[in-house]
Amino acid sequence: MAIGRDTAVDMIDPYVVVLEDDPELRSLLTRGLREEGFKVSTAGSASELFEVVKSRDPDALIVDIGLPDADGRDVVQALRARGETAPVIFLTARDALPDRLSGCAAGGDDYLTKPFAFAELVARLHALIKRGGSDLATLIGEFRLDPVTHAASCGGEVVDLTPTEFRILARLAAHPGDAVRRRQLVEAGWAHGAIVHDNTLDVYVARLRRKLATLPGSPEIATVHGVGYSLR
Repeated sequence: MAIGRDTAVDMIDPYVVVLEDDPELRSLLTRGLREEGFKVSTAGSASELFEVVKSRDPDALIVDIGLPDADGRDVVQALRARGETAPVIFLTARDALPDRLSGCAAGGDDYLTKPFAFAELVARLHALIKRGGSDLATLIGEFRLDPVTHAASCGGEVVDLTPTEFRILARLAAHPGDAVRRRQLVEAGWAHGAIVHDNTLDVYVARLRRKLATLPGSPEIATVHGVGYSLR
């Protein structure tokens, strides 16, 4: 199955809305989340957020508590009163127990104190969204990559993937036809700070190629010399 840039791809990516008044942090979060496969909309104030969520229900929200025009907890409480059920992660510079408890009481589902590790934010987002039942599968034609079962399927056949294999393949499937750098695949496959030898990625790619070869009509992993790999 050859995949080009014009191939129809149904990326059932989680949609996240970020409410953060700091433009620099908002930009960093947006760029990082998009690189991780999320669709992202942003707001710099409570009033902007209400306009954003009117157009589409998010799969999750990231809400800064300290806003210029409101307290983030009050904003979430208002959203809950309007029927918004998406999970919420609060961001705050305050880590006192009363602050955390008030965030939970306002309808928050999780709490991160600034500064925080971006990898932890991503992990918590995935956990909350999966718990909420959103379908995060990737569809490329008949090829399906399912994060719940850690399996790939195509042509009526299914293969199971290890967690690392799944993360590497999901990173490639996020941009089919495009070259994905080796560093990006290592970051996707292994925990932050893990020591990954040069040939380890190649070993996992070889395993994935063997598994994909058992799926009729599935895409193939091509080597992009000097860069990395591409799903085509």
